[in-house]
Amino acid sequence: MDTPQTLPVLTDTELRVLGSLMEKSKTTPDYYPMTLNGLTAACNQKTARRPVVDYDENTVMLALDTLKRKGLISTATGGSSRATKYKHNFGIVFPVVPSEVAVICLLILRGPQTPGEINTNSGRLYEFEDLDEVQAMLEKLAGGDMPYVLQLPKRPGQKEVRYRHLLGGTIVEDDTQDEPSRRASTSELEERLSKVESELAELKEAFDNLMKELS
Repeated sequence: MDTPQTLPVLTDTELRVLGSLMEKSKTTPDYYPMTLNGLTAACNQKTARRPVVDYDENTVMLALDTLKRKGLISTATGGSSRATKYKHNFGIVFPVVPSEVAVICLLILRGPQTPGEINTNSGRLYEFEDLDEVQAMLEKLAGGDMPYVLQLPKRPGQKEVRYRHLLGGTIVEDDTQDEPSRRASTSELEERLSKVESELAELKEAFDNLMKELS
């Protein structure tokens, strides 16, 4: 597959769907590839998302259709489940390694982040050695013929610069996101809640399927 010469410009919905698939491929591999039901729940998570959304399955399906036409996702069938499942192809379409996918995923789902925030929030996606490795990764992603991220100007009183992805969509600014103590204290809880939300969505779907078979 030839590497595209430019990054696609994705809508906010497409970004949320793609980012959720990127995330769940690492954080809940037992439920990946994802069903439409599970993916919708992942998009609508209350944790580790900025902004929080409330998509219905039709909205997610429309985004999946356009992402598939762009080659960024594909379907997977077979196994014990008859439901169509979805997986992302970002690391196939673009020459990026898992650590780079993890950084792009965080920026898609959480908005602009500082290197320190990425280092704190990336644990379940990729375990960086230290902050220097994160910084080197960001500089690599911001350079080259086709940059994936952009360094933003420092805010007044802010020590670290922030980075945002270059895949399009609306960037929501929110000063409350720059509270490192609150963010660090909730990081572990967010991860646990994220996994529980995914498992509940899959259990609900399995229960619904069982009821349909019994009726």
